[in-house]
Amino acid sequence: MHAKLTLKLMLITLLMFGFGYALVPLYDVLCQITGINGKTEPVAAAAATGEVDRSRTVTLELVAYPFPGFEGKFAPVVQRIEVHPGELSSTHFMVENLAGSARVLQAVPSVTPGLGARYLHKTECFCFQQQHLAIGEKAELPLRFYIDQALPAEMHTLTLSYTLYDVTKATSQGGQNG
Repeated sequence: MHAKLTLKLMLITLLMFGFGYALVPLYDVLCQITGINGKTEPVAAAAATGEVDRSRTVTLELVAYPFPGFEGKFAPVVQRIEVHPGELSSTHFMVENLAGSARVLQAVPSVTPGLGARYLHKTECFCFQQQHLAIGEKAELPLRFYIDQALPAEMHTLTLSYTLYDVTKATSQGGQNG
């Protein structure tokens, strides 16, 4: 009787572990299908092909989050941009490395509300590639984008935030192995 109960408990534990392990890829697929979680495409979008809708204005708020302990500066040049759907717009972020060594940085974007991510198309973005900064180096990071005309009328404001990560160690380890 105890052996049967022990076997059932071990099986339940194994199933729970497997379910927990599968949650991450399942969540990624769900986010990709539904467009929730504000994930944007990691590659450049095609340029806007439709006409500009001058009857609507959408506010794009820009936010920058440097990784904890970042020795430097990372910020958008402007914090709000008013755009018309279909209009190609551009701005940039500024970054400065104040650390005592060179850094390799990677920006990861996120859009809120999450469903807005499918309507914000970046044709050029510093998030598409890693940024290599020497000691004390400053860089202007470009962003060119448009908001799709199919953006629901009730969405008047989108927030595009970037979290900046230090990937120096990961890139140096990858270089040693590859």
